Amino acid sequence: MPISAGEALLRVEGLEAGYGKIRVLHGVDLTVRAGEVVTLLGPNGAGKSTLLRALSGLLPVQAGTVRLGQTVLSGAGPRSAVRAGLSHVIEGHRVFTAQTVRENLLLAAYDLPRAERAARIDEALSHFPEIAAKSHDKGASLSGGQQQMLAVAQGLVQRPRLLMLDEPSAGLSPVLVDRVLEVVARLRRQGTAVLLVEQLVEKARAVSDRVYALAQGRIVLEAAAGAPDLPERLERAYFGNAGVVHA
Repeated sequence: MPISAGEALLRVEGLEAGYGKIRVLHGVDLTVRAGEVVTLLGPNGAGKSTLLRALSGLLPVQAGTVRLGQTVLSGAGPRSAVRAGLSHVIEGHRVFTAQTVRENLLLAAYDLPRAERAARIDEALSHFPEIAAKSHDKGASLSGGQQQMLAVAQGLVQRPRLLMLDEPSAGLSPVLVDRVLEVVARLRRQGTAVLLVEQLVEKARAVSDRVYALAQGRIVLEAAAGAPDLPERLERAYFGNAGVVHA
């Protein structure tokens, strides 16, 4: 059954996850609606990347449930998450540097019907003219910003219903940060939901509908991205009156 705009596409309830005996996430509840951009904020070590890894099946869920549309993802593994319509772009420009841009995208399209692959690759590249012009160049020849664009394009090849981006601005110049976030805004207009982990609070707010704040593995704030008092609310959520969030 298709999900209409405004309905919960991703629903996370009571999620607990971690590494071995170390519990990182404690009862996380979170939703992302169809066609919505939601930003997950939080200090280093809050559990943001752990949360994305648990949602995409890269990390076992120890308790709670994760649903994407009508599909239960908790315990299903990363391949099931992709088939359900979730793409996870991991932090750190994870591309195959010995392969060309197009080969990287072919690898991302490995389980698509052969007749669809070329069209999907061209569609993903259309968001990033900078790397489309280098489609036959090796990944190692790309700049850090271009590798990040390629990583996002890999996530787009599957035409996901939900795209999760973990720190896409890390290591990028301000101009390239804006380019990646422009793509996020375009995806929202096209109806793709995005869950964005980002430290650049104001830039993330500009392309988001709502924000969650995570601290010590717990959701401590949910708010509209445009709320005028959001910086003060983040400060109280993280630190009480003890400090200011810098991003």
